[in-house]
Amino acid sequence: MTRIPDIADLEARILAGDRAALARAITLVESRRADHQEAARALLERLMPHTGKAQRLGITGVPGAGKSTTIEALGVNLTSAGHRVAVLAVDPSSSRTGGSILGDKTRMERLSIDPNAYIRPSPSGGTLGGVARKTREAMLLCEAAGFDVVIVETVGVGQSETVVADMVDLFMAVLIPGGGDELQGIKKGLIEIADLILINKADADPPRAERSAREYRTALHILTPASPDWTPPVLTASGLNNSGLDVLWQQIERHREIMTANGERAARRAAQNARWMWAMVSDRLETAFRTQPDVAALAPDLEARVRAGRLPASAAADRLLKAFGLLESS
Repeated sequence: MTRIPDIADLEARILAGDRAALARAITLVESRRADHQEAARALLERLMPHTGKAQRLGITGVPGAGKSTTIEALGVNLTSAGHRVAVLAVDPSSSRTGGSILGDKTRMERLSIDPNAYIRPSPSGGTLGGVARKTREAMLLCEAAGFDVVIVETVGVGQSETVVADMVDLFMAVLIPGGGDELQGIKKGLIEIADLILINKADADPPRAERSAREYRTALHILTPASPDWTPPVLTASGLNNSGLDVLWQQIERHREIMTANGERAARRAAQNARWMWAMVSDRLETAFRTQPDVAALAPDLEARVRAGRLPASAAADRLLKAFGLLESS
């Protein structure tokens, strides 16, 4: 995209559910061009009154857990029941081009051609944990376009889980039956922030899957739940066979009802919005800092010297901050 679209026209088309307009708006939001960013902010401000009505789900899991298969099966179930489902699949970025390389549209063939579904693979763009820089804005655009279930799928590695958990109503970890190392490493980190745990691929070995589920339920008893009104359930299912996903959706709906009734859903979103604001401030400040001419001129040499161990990082940071005008020169 090079030309800035007519914002009023784009707004009207998005509100009418035009998928091509939605795709164009997300591309606008993802652009790093200053004029595109300004237009995107204007568009989002106009659309804000039409957002917030969707069920926001974050789904992650260890590699090979079958996240995409499960999301597709769940998505098809939901569209068949009258829902409109958007999937924002955050892919690892190509180290050369920064583009998406996993291709969720090819992994979710049925959902990608469903008229009541929309799939948007997004490159992570180098953002912490692989979370796309503008996923939150894309989520709002999908809501404005009438999608009442928005699913954010993470790459399932690094620290992306905590970032996604802070932009959704319910965060779900998809795991597979395993042995004695079930609660180690990344898996332990997942269950500490998950609102729901799904043991997938239960069809291959049902007794083993149920054994794993019992282990997680036991582990959850020693953790302090995020809400006194919600203990994360541990379910077993098979995304491949579409079994157990009806119970999964019932639990997701139950979570929404409980959290809405006790006010925690609204409070969670309010806190997320405030943190999002400060994250955007940090993002804009860093961009302004890195692109300031004096800083840009000094940065390559200083970074090279820091990498080579010839200059302390603290000294290099001071010089850059002085060049920017945040510190007085001595």
